[in-house]
Amino acid sequence: MQFILGIDIGGTFTDAFATDDQARVVSAKSPSTPDNYARGVIDAIDELASRLKLSTEALLQSTSYICHGTTASLNSLVTGTAAKVGFITTCGHGDSIVIMNGEGRYAGLGPEQIQDFTRTNKPPPLVRKRLVKEVDERVDYKGAEILPLNETVAREAIKELIDEDVAAIAVSLLWSFRNPAHENRIRELIHEVAPELYVSLSSEVCPRIREYPRSVTTIMNGQVGPALRAYLRSLQDELERRRFGGVLLVMQGSGGTISADTAPRQAISTIGSVLVGGVVGSVNLGESLGHKNIISTDMGGTTFLVGLVVDGKPVTATTTVINQYTLNLPMVRVAAIGSGGGAIAWIDQGGNLKVGPRSAGAAPGPACYAAGGHDPTITDADVVLGILNPDFFLGGRKHLRRDLSEQAIREKIAEPLKMSVEQAAATIYSIANAQASDLVRKCVVSAGYDPRDFALYSFGGAGPVHCAGYAADLGVGTVVVPLGETASAFSAFGLAASNVGLTAEVSRPQNFPVPAEVVNHTFEELEARLRSDLEAQRIPFSRVTMAREIDIRYTLQLAEVSTPVKSGKLSEDDIHGISDSFEELYTKLYGKGTGYREAGLQFITYRVFAVGYLPFKPSLPVLPKARAGVESAIKGRRRAFLDLASGWIETTVYDYEKLAFGHEIEGPAIVEAPTTTVAVTPRAMARIDQLGNLVLHFK
Repeated sequence: MQFILGIDIGGTFTDAFATDDQARVVSAKSPSTPDNYARGVIDAIDELASRLKLSTEALLQSTSYICHGTTASLNSLVTGTAAKVGFITTCGHGDSIVIMNGEGRYAGLGPEQIQDFTRTNKPPPLVRKRLVKEVDERVDYKGAEILPLNETVAREAIKELIDEDVAAIAVSLLWSFRNPAHENRIRELIHEVAPELYVSLSSEVCPRIREYPRSVTTIMNGQVGPALRAYLRSLQDELERRRFGGVLLVMQGSGGTISADTAPRQAISTIGSVLVGGVVGSVNLGESLGHKNIISTDMGGTTFLVGLVVDGKPVTATTTVINQYTLNLPMVRVAAIGSGGGAIAWIDQGGNLKVGPRSAGAAPGPACYAAGGHDPTITDADVVLGILNPDFFLGGRKHLRRDLSEQAIREKIAEPLKMSVEQAAATIYSIANAQASDLVRKCVVSAGYDPRDFALYSFGGAGPVHCAGYAADLGVGTVVVPLGETASAFSAFGLAASNVGLTAEVSRPQNFPVPAEVVNHTFEELEARLRSDLEAQRIPFSRVTMAREIDIRYTLQLAEVSTPVKSGKLSEDDIHGISDSFEELYTKLYGKGTGYREAGLQFITYRVFAVGYLPFKPSLPVLPKARAGVESAIKGRRRAFLDLASGWIETTVYDYEKLAFGHEIEGPAIVEAPTTTVAVTPRAMARIDQLGNLVLHFK
C-alpha cells in the first residue's frame, strides 16, 4: 500500500494526517517545536506510525508524498526575524522601497485606522539604507537596453554587501520582466565570489509591472529564502535517514503544493501555506457534502483564521499585504487574528480586558499546561468554564491543571477587575467568541456576500469549542465540525488532499486591441515554462490542467480585473471576446454603468495556473447507521458555561467515539473527541452525518 501524509505545523501543535490507497485514514497531533520545527514534524509522523501499528521507517518507506505546510516563512516576516538582505536596484531608485509608492501609511489597515491619520506610521524599512546599492544600467519598457550594466559598479556593490554579512541579495531592476539580462548577469557576478549566497531576482520571483511591489516581493523572498532552504534541507536529510523515498511537497499560499527541491527559489510563495490548508480541506469536504459556499474557520493554539469558498473554489487575490508592505503574490485570501486557544488575556492601561493577539504558544503554553506559563489564556478560560475536561485533553494524553488556570485568571484578571474567577473566565470566553464572529462577518460582508448563503466549517483544536458561540449570531444555517479522523487535524487533511499547483505570469502592457499573435505567443511561453516546472517536481501526475487569465483595466485606471481566457489558439474574435468578458466582470464587481468603454482598454499582466493532480486523494470512510440510541454515548454530566444567555448549566457529556451516523444531540451538550471538544449551546441541535462530522443547526 502507498500513503500520502499531510503535515500542518501550527504555532502550538503540529497536526498530521495519513491516508492510503485502500481509503484508510488516521490523524495525529503533537506539540510544535519552535526551536526546530523539523523535530515536531518527525514527532507527528512517529505518532501516525504508532496509530497505524507501523514503525516510522515502514510508514515512510510506503509513503509516496508528504504535503507539508510550514509557518517558518510567515512567522519570520511577521515577527521581524527574517534574514538580513542586501538590495541592488537601478541607479536613482534606491529610495523607492522607503517612499513605498505613497501607500506605506495605510496599506493593509482598516478604514478606522486609515482615518486616524495622526496615528498611522510607515512600517520599519525592509532594508537598511546602507544595504541598498544602486548600479548603472537601464532597460526601457520595450526591453531594449539603453545603458549597459556597469559591471565594475556592480562588483563593488556586491563586495560591500557581502562584507556586511548579508544572508541574501535581492535584485530588482527597472523593466527587468521585459528583459532579465542585467539581473541574470548580476547573479553570475554574485556567485563568482559567493556561490552559496541566496539570490532573489525580480524577473523570476515577480515578473509583474509596478516597481514598488515587485521590489518588495523580491526582497521578502530573499528574507525568507535562506531559512526555508536550510529548514527543508534539514527535514529532507532526516526523512531520508528514516528511509523516506517519496517526494516532499510544500504548500504555497496559492493553494497548491510545490516540491521541496524547488520551493526555496520561490520561498515567498510559501507564506501562508498553513493558512490555506484548511480552505483546501473545506473544498474537498464540501464536494462530499454538497456545499459550494463555505466559510472556513480554523482556531488553533495561536491564531483564528477565516477563508471563503465560493462556487466550490477558494477566493483568491493577486496581491497581499504583510506589515503594511504590498506584495505581488497570488494567494488564497485568508484573514487572521491572534485569537487562538493560547491567546493571552490581559488588561490594558485603561482597565479594559483584552484577549490576544499575543499567544502563549507551544512553549510555555497556557497556565494549565504546567510548563511554566503564568498568563491566562482562552484555553485556561475553557477549562475553568467546564468545557474542557482536564483529564481528557488530547484524548487523555495530556493532563491539564485547572488549579493553575484559576490561579492565573484570578491574579491577572479577576482580582484587578474585582470579578470572580468564573466571571472573568466567562468574559474571556465571550470576548474570544465576539472577536471571531466579527472577523467572519467582516470577511464575508466585505467580499460582497451574505453569511446566510454559506455553511460554516469549524476546525482546529479550539475551533469546535467556540464555533457555536461565534456562528450563532451570523445567521448561517449550518455549522460543520469535521470529525472522524480529520478532527482537529483538518488542515493536515487539506494538505494531503491538495495537488501540485504552479503559477507563471508576466506583464506586457499594451493597448487594446492586442494582436492575437502577441497573446498566443505570451501564453505559449508561460505554458512551456510551467510544463518544464511540472517535470521538475518528479511526480507522475494523473493529469495536468492549465487555466489562463489576463489582468485588464480601463485606460488611465489603476484597478485591474483578472479576466479568464479560454485555452488553445486564440483568434482575433476570441481577443474581442476577452474584452467583453472583462466588462461583464467589471460590472459585476462595481455595479451597472460603472464601465467606460470609451476610455479604451489595456491588457497588463498575463497569468497561467497549472495543476498537476496526484494519483490518489483522501476519501473519508462512510460510517454505518447507528444501531443503538444516542444515550449509549453519554459519558456523564457536569456543570459548564456555554453561553451568556444560559450561564452555568448542567450539561450532558458525550463520547464521540461511541456516536454513530444518524445520532442527534440536543444542547446543552459537550462532545469529547480524542483531539478536540465540541460545545453544543442550549439553542443548538447537533447530528452525526455519514462521514462522522458533527453538524450543528440553531433552534
